[in-house]
Order: sequence, then C-alpha cells, then structure tokens
Amino acid sequence: MFILKKLITPFIIPPGSFVIIFLFSGVWLWRRNLRRCASINIVMALLLWMVSISPVSKALIGGLESGLTIPSHFQGDVVILLGGGIHEGVPDLSGSGAPGEDMLARLVTAARLYHRLHIPIIVSGGSVYADRASEAPVVRRFLVDLGVDEGQVILESQSRDTQENALNCSEIVRQRGFRFPLLVTSAYHMRRSIQAFKKVGVPVTPLPAQFMTGKALPFLWADYLPRADAFLHSATAMKEYFGLLFYWVER
Repeated sequence: MFILKKLITPFIIPPGSFVIIFLFSGVWLWRRNLRRCASINIVMALLLWMVSISPVSKALIGGLESGLTIPSHFQGDVVILLGGGIHEGVPDLSGSGAPGEDMLARLVTAARLYHRLHIPIIVSGGSVYADRASEAPVVRRFLVDLGVDEGQVILESQSRDTQENALNCSEIVRQRGFRFPLLVTSAYHMRRSIQAFKKVGVPVTPLPAQFMTGKALPFLWADYLPRADAFLHSATAMKEYFGLLFYWVER
C-alpha cells in the first residue's frame, strides 16, 4: 500500500497531473488522427516529466554548483548578503514579513559569519515591483533576532536584481572603504553573482550557502517520478543559465 501511494501521488498533484493530462490528451488526439497535435502534447508530457525528476534537476543545479567550495580559512572586512525573496506581510515572531526559503538559508550563513568574524553585513535587496515591500528590512530584523548587532547591518534596499545588487553594493563598499568583501548567496546563484561583481570592478570572496548537490548517491526508482520540488529546482537552474548567457553576450 505504501509503495502504491508513493507511485500514484506524484501523478495526482502538479506537475505530474499535467504530465498525465498532456499524455492522455495526446493519445486521444492520435486515435482521432490528429497526429500533429497529438505529437505536440506527447512531447510536452515527456519534456515536463523530464524536468520534474531528480536526476535532471540535480544535474542542472550541479552544473552551477560545480567547483564551488566553502574555504576552510577566510578573512574579510564586510559580508555582502544578496536578497533571495520574502513572504510579504506574513505574521512572524518579531514583526510582519519573513524571508523566503532561499533567503533564510543565506541569512543564517551570514549570521554565522558575523558571529565568527564580527564584521558588518550589507543586506542587499529591494522590491522588484512597485507597491511591494523591500526585503532588506525584513532580513535585517531576522539577523538582529539571530544576535547580529543592528548597528552592524547596512541596508541596501533599492536593488531589483543581481546586477543592481552588485552596482549598489559596490558603491557602499567604495564609500566605506571595505577592501575584502565576502559574498553570501545560494550556491546555485553564486556564479552569476560573481560575474555581476566583476562587471562593477569589485573582487569578492565567495561563501556559498544552501548547496543542493554533493556526493553523488545512487538514484532510487522514486527519483524518476515527477515532483514539484524537482521541477522548481530545474526552473531555478534554467533561470541561472539564461542569466549567465546574458552576461556572456554583454561582454
């Protein structure tokens, strides 16, 4: 019964349910000699299934994380913490709003760095769209709750994307005379972030957070079933690859 539940559930909820819809509609169209439409639906089902399984999502994310390590010894005079999104307006222990899952992993790493090195943290993250809350103040509140001195948190709340993170943080770094910034962001996001800071002439020491891949383990049969988290990771990785391509084209 347990195995049957694990086998059926992925095809009841998205994205597996959409795989089934595309697949069965494709078969239905094929039987009615609408071969071209049927082929499109079947291909869509297979592509959706492919990007929704762990072996593919891990390969995509792993390509972004490959070669990144956490230095055993590091020194710096400031931490640059890049935004990763918030849940706006949600109730929280110490106020309104909370970091998203990616941002939470990043800010915990930044807080741990602070307790080791006792250096300032630049929190970089604004609101992507007008009339939305900036994420930097929410992240500052969490950092303070985790024991970071509020006077050691420098807010940069204007950035809407990684390029603006780098540009706005570079101005703070130069104005305040920081020379050895440590860059904290998710491991999958680090390559693009380093490129952005190179573009504005600020060398950084990468300290990636939230690794999603590591020592290769054999895949189980369940890893080949469609899953929402695998689909999300594949989509996240594709976004990063497109971002890196954009930087390459701009050079």
